[in-house]
Amino acid sequence: DEFNGTTLDNTNWNYETGGGGWGNSELENYTTSSNNSFLSNGNLIIEARKETLGSSSYTSARLKTKNSFTYGRIDIRAKLPYGKGVWPALWMLGANISTVPWPACGEIDIMELLGHEPAKVYGTMHWGTAGDVHIGGNYTLPTGDFSQKFHVFTLIWDADKLVWYIDDVPYFTGLKSSVNGSYPFDKPFFFIFNVAVGGAWPGNPDATTVFPQRMIVDYIRVFQQ
Repeated sequence: DEFNGTTLDNTNWNYETGGGGWGNSELENYTTSSNNSFLSNGNLIIEARKETLGSSSYTSARLKTKNSFTYGRIDIRAKLPYGKGVWPALWMLGANISTVPWPACGEIDIMELLGHEPAKVYGTMHWGTAGDVHIGGNYTLPTGDFSQKFHVFTLIWDADKLVWYIDDVPYFTGLKSSVNGSYPFDKPFFFIFNVAVGGAWPGNPDATTVFPQRMIVDYIRVFQQ
């Protein structure tokens, strides 16, 4: 999706909505509001806002694809938000999650960032039938941070391994041989794009956190042979 239209293509994308922490003690309420997600100048904008909705003090958006696939090269060009308690993610879940619960369905985190470390991103793979097992890596920009300009987050996923890149620089390889037990990464996955606020990993916003915060996605491209 190049996000060149005026509205999100609902043949490709769904909204996930609501609060309740999403299993991570998150603080936001995800909405379908055009305040929280919209297209502008060829970009998808996901905006986290400090505003009350229900029992939540923040709103944001969480989008997922209707389609799933197995293997390929994924390129996502994006500029990321920042600030303590801000947690953007570009990631994937196994399409069989309704019958094979997480983490056994598999999770592939193409990019996660903790807003208090705006120059550092993480790539991770999760699996496990008796609790979460995961391996991953991280990449820190030599200068600047991910809120200042666009970068390309790439995953090359094949039958034997997954390789993470920033701007064509590889920084982590997850091998099939490193995954003990049932291997979920040979089945279809779908995408999720979201900006969480708060949570067990990033912690909650504080007085230094500026809102609104935006994740700006220029494109997502999938290449397959």
